[in-house]
This record gives sequence, structure tokens and C-alpha cells, in this order.
Amino acid sequence: MMSREASGTLLVGREAELRTLDSFFSRARRDGAVLLLSGEAGVGKSVLLNAAVARAEAVGARVIRATGVQFEADVSYAVLNQLMLPLAPRFAHLGEVERNALMVALGLVSGRVPERTVVARACLNVLRHEAGQRPLLLVVDDLPWIDRPTTIVLEYLAHHLAGSGIGLLTASRTGEESYFDPNGLPGLRVEPVGEEAADELLRTAFPEMAVRVRRRILAEAQGNPLALLELADALDPAQLTARGVLPEVLPLTDGIEALFASRIKQLPELTRETLLLAALEGSGDLGLLRHTTSSVTGTSALVPAETARLIEIDEAASRVVFRHPLVRSAVVESSTNVERRRVHRRLADFFARDAERRAWHLAESSVEPDEAVAALLEEAARRKLHRGDATGAVASLTRAAHLSPSAADRGRRLAEAAYLGADVTGELDNASQLLDQARAFDPDLGGSLHAASAAAFILVNGDGIIDTAHRMVVSAIENGDHGYDANNTDLTDALYTLLLICWWAGREDFWPPLFDAIDRLVPEPPEVIWLMSTAFPDTARATVETRQRLAALIDRQSTEFDPGTLVRGNTSAVYIDLLGGCRDSAWRLIESGRAGGTVRSSLAGLMHLCLDDFATGRWEEGQRLADEGLALAKAHGYDFISYYFLFHQALLAAARGQDAAMHRWADELTRVTTQRRAYGAARFADHARSLGAIGRGDFEAAYHHACALSPAGTLAPYTPHALWVMLDLVEAALRTNRREQAEAHVSAMCEAALWDVSPRLGMLTHAARALVASDAEAPALFDKAIGTPGARNWPFDYARVRLLYGERLRRARAPIEARQHLSAALGIFEELGAVPWAARTAAELRAAGQVQPNTAVPAAVAAGLTAQETEIALLAAEGLTNKQIGERLFLSPRTVGSHLYRIFPKLGITSRAALRDALSDREM
Repeated sequence: MMSREASGTLLVGREAELRTLDSFFSRARRDGAVLLLSGEAGVGKSVLLNAAVARAEAVGARVIRATGVQFEADVSYAVLNQLMLPLAPRFAHLGEVERNALMVALGLVSGRVPERTVVARACLNVLRHEAGQRPLLLVVDDLPWIDRPTTIVLEYLAHHLAGSGIGLLTASRTGEESYFDPNGLPGLRVEPVGEEAADELLRTAFPEMAVRVRRRILAEAQGNPLALLELADALDPAQLTARGVLPEVLPLTDGIEALFASRIKQLPELTRETLLLAALEGSGDLGLLRHTTSSVTGTSALVPAETARLIEIDEAASRVVFRHPLVRSAVVESSTNVERRRVHRRLADFFARDAERRAWHLAESSVEPDEAVAALLEEAARRKLHRGDATGAVASLTRAAHLSPSAADRGRRLAEAAYLGADVTGELDNASQLLDQARAFDPDLGGSLHAASAAAFILVNGDGIIDTAHRMVVSAIENGDHGYDANNTDLTDALYTLLLICWWAGREDFWPPLFDAIDRLVPEPPEVIWLMSTAFPDTARATVETRQRLAALIDRQSTEFDPGTLVRGNTSAVYIDLLGGCRDSAWRLIESGRAGGTVRSSLAGLMHLCLDDFATGRWEEGQRLADEGLALAKAHGYDFISYYFLFHQALLAAARGQDAAMHRWADELTRVTTQRRAYGAARFADHARSLGAIGRGDFEAAYHHACALSPAGTLAPYTPHALWVMLDLVEAALRTNRREQAEAHVSAMCEAALWDVSPRLGMLTHAARALVASDAEAPALFDKAIGTPGARNWPFDYARVRLLYGERLRRARAPIEARQHLSAALGIFEELGAVPWAARTAAELRAAGQVQPNTAVPAAVAAGLTAQETEIALLAAEGLTNKQIGERLFLSPRTVGSHLYRIFPKLGITSRAALRDALSDREM
């Protein structure tokens, strides 16, 4: 068969594909390129890979090949070993962090893999260094059978090859599920060859074949090159020349596998045994086969298989390679259960020092439930989770559950797998199925904390309600046998879940069980749990100590790699305004998710960056991340969690003056949350609605929405979001003649000493104090607000304070000073794209005399309107009522009416309906 390939027989009809490969390799040498081959089994993908390898080597390129192995798909970084170990001398050129990460991933040293993206970057740097010496081509066959961690690295490489001089060429069978995401990457679908090419292939390979036989084979093979040759090769000389009876023709895939199976059965028993060992081990390592074969003859037992063209033995590379994936499948399928278990047991003995592989092979060799093997698998799951392979951990836990003798252990292990699926991997559907299985084994689940937490996540993202989720988790905590051990991660995971449930519910009576459980932890609560429980739920009552300890924890995040710990620390920072220090860790979570890591942690990173982006004025980035988060949440079934991103969409729309969009997003947020009775989450919509109402001058609506978060005069417990609308409430109260309520709310803000909790909250508190202060006291308070350390880091809030200051100064008849603050505010609002706020500020500037009427509105000059009359006319022309104009310009409705009474005759009109035309006509 090799002679046929060498002579080009198998490449008949592949001229277009070869041109594509040549173009690909030219791009790869010049800049870096990726190409994904796909096609049905036997269509010729491997032949094209071989052709590409030959052409690359002919021009001096280095080629490194790797193949996915079905039986090692759950072994982390198995294929990455094939790709990177040949380049081990290049590891010395890496920095310490990347070198250690890569060596741990490859199993060269023990330790913790910090991040998959770190491993991926390390691989890219090693490959770039090699490509700097000569062109480099990576060839990866059987992509669907590659382990997930390696797949993540390959995806990263595929998207970062620009300028590298590296080529990445892969092949995968059509219809096979794969972890690899091909979206956005160039591909080549290898189709069956045409009838003419198929006919030429058979004529060339079998010139003696009778026409009638050739037609039968062409019809049977349907253009599949491997099927064409193998079906013909199976015929004896009489059949080939039509002198004998042709065998029955089977469907294509079954026919080929059956053909391989028949060849395998004709091999000596020792050869079949060694082939099965190679198939189940996967790497093709001849050294391993020599150590594990039951015969002293070693790999010589494989010679009959090579003669039968089922495998190729590469002594130079010390590898045995199956000629086609179907051969490996046929080897396994043709073996008995007893034979497979015997080989798996032998492999388990060989991998005595590789706990992960040993556990898996022991599991495959087991007939009956075996707690010892189940425990080894569970421990393997811990290692995979520690390495970041959550999907592999779920697979190991699931297998461990089915090998568990007791129903309680089966339920417990399935429950933990379900929890990982719900809270880590982002596979809610699979988590739900695992949880159903767990309950089938153990209806009570023994008070499993993981079962309760998984059920809670599944429930709230389905059609369930928060109340039920709360009862389940509280019951599991209060009835568990954990002894409130602070080192019990099952318990701390459940406490974190309960905290989120309480937060979503927005009910004060939900919190006591959480705080009671935290108080009972021994010897003391873990730092991150203590911080979450003090900084996040009731920020208005947080202390200076809380802020200091949280800041210290955030400073240590550069050395923290556990996604759960990072998410909990970042969550604690939200309302205390320390998210700025969490940006790097949030980006790490997001990038890990984009590279195929944990979805739930990535969603948390997106949430936190969206919040910080709004506060710090990165609105364009925040919009992109909100779009990404919403799509990701919906794609993975996190329908409830999507409310975070609906809130960001609504908030941005409100600040930009996009009222219709704001209401649409807010209404959807309300629907998603209230149908689950998550009233705490539902109140987020009131923040966006309050901001939007102030932007359009509807202070009555703004007041009611702000009070929905916390009534005037109080900072409601367990409602820290109310801190973000407290300035809205005070301003709206004053604009709607509710001075008493405004003053009461300012008093509550001062009593909470919010300046100790957060400088930003301190700035807003001082601004609110200025609003209710006398004209004599207000300037000093406004100065204190805008003089807050770091005030400019929160541009929208800072500009609002400058606007309020300018408005107050204009009313106090200090136009020069007013214009300074208003001009500063206008520049910020315009840069942010806060349209209604920029318009309000510009109106104030005109009223303060900065913009001459003849510049802005020529019609006003021609009519002799004053600056204030011009502003009133413009607002009335926009359709605002006297009351709304008065609220905007700090005038009574009666005064606005008096101005309009004088404006109409100057413009030669008799009603406000004619204002727009009058101003426009005169301007023309």
C-alpha cells in the first residue's frame, strides 16, 4: 500500500486539495497559518496529511505529528506530550512561570498548572522559537479524540499564529463530536473523489480488474478512496477478474470495519493481543509495548499485522501507527470483553506511577463495583480539577459513581459531578441529568451539599423559584455531617451558593441561616468567605477593617489561580469599589473561558468587568462584554444569570438616552427575575429606570424607582445596590418638592459614614449633602466631593457632581464659576456618549451665558430673545411641559409660563405648537 501512496495512486483526483495545501504551507512559512481538514472515514484525509508532510520536509521544514487516541481522550494533555516533548530543549528559553506551567502540564515535574492560557502561551513561545530556526509544521490527526486540555491549547494556537511562521494542519472525521471549536478558522472539506478519478484509481491500482467488477466496486465505495482499494484488495484473483463470485457488498462504513475485522481474526493470537494492547494504550509507544507484551518476542508479534497492512512500525520513532482509525476501532470491536479487561489490567499495572491513567485502566478492567477503584477515580478527578480540566473531572466522577458499591457513594459522586457541571463547566443540561441519576441511586442523597448546590443552580436557571433553592441549600447545610469544618470545601461551596441565593431573593429573612452557619465555622471562617459575608451583602454597614482586609486579599490575587477563589474575592469588591484591582484576575477568567475553560467563572469575570467599565467610563468595552456575556449565558442555559447582562445593557442605554432600548432591556430583566421570585435581582431594573428618568427630566419617575431600591431616609439592609442610586433619590426628591425626604436620605448616608467604605460613595455623599445645604454651605461640600481622592477615576459620577455644582452656582448668580464646572462636565459627558446629560449641561451653559444665542440659534437673536428665553423656547419646542422645563432649569412652572408669554410675540407666534417651526424658519 505504501508503494501506491508513494506513486501517487491515492492522490488521484486530489489536484485541488493539493493546491490548497501548497497555498496553506506558503502562508504558514510566510506568516503562520491553520487549516482544518475534515471528511468521512477513509476519504483520504490521512493521505493528504502525508502529502503535506512530504512537501514540507522536501523544503527543509520540521514536521511534528500527533494523533488523538480514543481511549486517552480523558487523559489531560496526552496529545500535547506528542507535540511538545520533541521540543523539550527549547523549554529553557521560556520564562520561569511559563516553563513551570508547561512542564507540569506535560508531567515532567509535579506541581499545579496555574492557567490553561499560560500553558498555551508557553507552547506558542516554544513553537515560535523553533520556527525562528526553520519552518515548522504541526500535523494533528484524529482531532475529535484529542483530550480537552490539549484541544484548548490547539484552539489558542490556531488563533495566534500570525507572524509566527508556524503551520497547523489538522484532520477530523465528519460527524464526530469534538471539543475543538472550528468557528472562524479556515477549513478544507475533503469530499469523496469523482467517478472519473475513482475509476482511474482502480485502473491504476488493479489493472487486471474486470470492468464488471470495477463497476460494482465503484457503486459500493461511492468515491471513498480507502473503500475502493480495500474492497478490491479483499478479492481473490478469480473474483478480481470476474471468474469467481463476488462477495456480498456491505454498507460503506460497516463494510470497511467488517473487512478490517476479518483481517484481524486471521492474525495469530499473540499478534491480536499485542494489537489490542496498542489500541487501548493509544500512544503507539514501542517501548511500552515491549514492557507490557506477554511474550519475550516483544514487538515482533506485530509483524503479521504490518504485513497485513493494518499498521506501520516506525523503528526510528519507536512507534506503531495504525494505518487508519478504523483499524483501531476494528481491533477493539473484534476483541471480547474478557480480552479487553485483561489488557486494561496489564496497562494499569504498567502505569502504577501514573495515578490518572492507572485509575482509568483499572476502571475499564472492572466487572463489578469496586470501591478501591472508585476512590482512585475520585482522586483522579481531584487532580484533573486541580489542573483545570473540569470536564475530565466530571467524567472521572461519573465513572467512579458507577463503580461505587454503595448507593450513598454513587449518589454523592454523581452529585459532585452535577455541581461541577452546574457551577464550573457550564453544562447545565448534563448536570441536570447527573443529578437525576444521583437521586435515583439515593433519593435523599444523604444531605449532600453538592447535590443541593447543583440543584439550586439548575432550578433558578430553569423554571424554579428562589424560595425552593433557598430551602434546599439551608436544609443541606443544617442537616449535614460536616461539623461546620471551615476546611470542608463542600461546605464553603454551599455557603457561597446560599449567599448568592439570598442576594438574588432580596429578602431580609433569608440571610440569618447563612450568617449562623458562617459564625459556627471552626476554627474560623476562611478569609474569602468572611469578606464576602461582610463586604457584599450589606455594604452600607461595612467597616474600614473590611475594606482593608479585602484590599489585601486583592493584592494577593496575582498568585491565586483557583477560579472559585478569584470569583468570590471579586464579588466581595463590587459595592466597596475595589473592582479596579480585580481587573487582571477578571480578564484571566474571561480568557480562560474563551479558550474553552470554565463557563461560569468566565461569566463572573464578564459581570465584574462590566460593572467596573461603567464606573470607570470604559463604556464601549462594557458594551462589548455585556453582549458577549448575554450570548454566553443564553448559549449555556444560564437563563437566570443573564439578568446581570440585561442590567448592563439597560444601564448603558439609560446613560446614553436610549429610552426605548433601556425599557426593553429593563422589562426583560424584570421578567427573567420576577418569574423566579428573585426580587433582589429584579431591583436592578429600577437603577436603570431611575437613571433614564433623570436623563429625560422625569424626576417624579426617578424618585419612585430610586425608592423601590430603598425608601427615602433609609439605606435598606442587604440592598447595597441602593447605594448606587442614592444621589438619584436626593436630586429627584428635591426636584419634586420632597425636601424632607431628601434631607432624611442624606442623614442616612452620613450616619453610615460611607466615605469610610468607598471614596466613590464618599464623593456621592458629599454631593448629596451639598444639594440639601444652604447656598453658603453648598460650595464647600461640592468642593469636598470633587476633591475626593481618585474622583476622576469615576468620570460619569464625577461629571454629575460637576454638573450639579454648576447648576447650583448659576442659580446663585455666579455664572463665571458655574461655567467652569459645567464646561468640565460637558466634556466628560460628550466623551462618554451620555447624550441627555450632555444636552442638559449644554443647556445650563447657555443659560449661564457661555454660548451666544446668535451662535446656537440665529432665530433667537433675530427675535431678541435672552439666553434664558432661548433655552426655555428650545425645551418647549422639544415638547417639554412647563413643569418639566422648570425642573430642568430650577424655575417654577409659573415663571416658565411668564417667559413663554413674552417669547411668543417676539417670534410672531401665538402657541407653543408653532415654536419648532418658528425657530427653524428663522434659522434658515
